[in-house]
Amino acid sequence: MTQPEPVAAMPWHTPASIAAWAAGAGLGPTEVDCTTTVMLKILDGKCKMAAQEKAIIALLYDALQGRPGARFGAPIHTLIARARAGMDENLRAEVYEQRLYAETILGRPTMKAYKAMLRRAGVLGSGGTENERA
Repeated sequence: MTQPEPVAAMPWHTPASIAAWAAGAGLGPTEVDCTTTVMLKILDGKCKMAAQEKAIIALLYDALQGRPGARFGAPIHTLIARARAGMDENLRAEVYEQRLYAETILGRPTMKAYKAMLRRAGVLGSGGTENERA
């Protein structure tokens, strides 16, 4: 995983600041996949991050649109777009299954390292319990 330099304090809640950080952070396909997986967790209601951090991840996901992931492609992004537009029970079940699949493929250590990198870079806050950071 890449190790972007920490950034100066910025208003991370804006699409422009997240996009600017993502453009210069050297994020690769694995980070794109991790962001995609966290989006699935958010949509599935299983993400334990604070509300502001979830909003930041959504902005980061939007900023990374069009970049290739190592493992996930267009079908998962289409699913996320559909889910963001509105969920019914069938779509909720599909998001749940894709979230489980994505978490299995990437693994907990990769996801923890990704979130730790975002915290070190100053993109996400350092608040929350250790369990919430997982």
